[in-house]
Amino acid sequence: MSGIDCVAKLKRMLPSLQIIMVTIFEDSERIFRALKAGASGYLVKSRPPEQLLEAIRDVHSGGSPMSSHIARKVVQHFHLLDPSPKEAENLSPREEQVLDLLACGFIYKEIGDKLNISVETVRTYVKNICNKMACKEPARSGGEASVGSILSRV
Repeated sequence: MSGIDCVAKLKRMLPSLQIIMVTIFEDSERIFRALKAGASGYLVKSRPPEQLLEAIRDVHSGGSPMSSHIARKVVQHFHLLDPSPKEAENLSPREEQVLDLLACGFIYKEIGDKLNISVETVRTYVKNICNKMACKEPARSGGEASVGSILSRV
């Protein structure tokens, strides 16, 4: 069984389980398959151990941790989708700034530094962006949509 198959099986058995894929694979197909299967985050194994611990804290607080270049692929995918005017209008100017910086490959700390906001505030903006992009989907427990649930509509 592949890691992606395992994620899908675990999510069927335990829907509220938060899973971070930690892998060597960086191709778009595997990234999106893992997120569609229910992974809450996607990291490459080359990350230092302290960043893995931060990612666990991030997913526990409702975030979707991703390596910056993985996040960029996800954001670029959304840009290619050309979201409906209603979804685009729902983003605040600050959320658009955060989304643009993510698309440029900046990590949360760098975004916070550029916008003079805390990393926690950046996480909140990312959560809000994800929720707004999934606005047609019923609220999940905790009221948050995951990147995987958003991508399952694609």
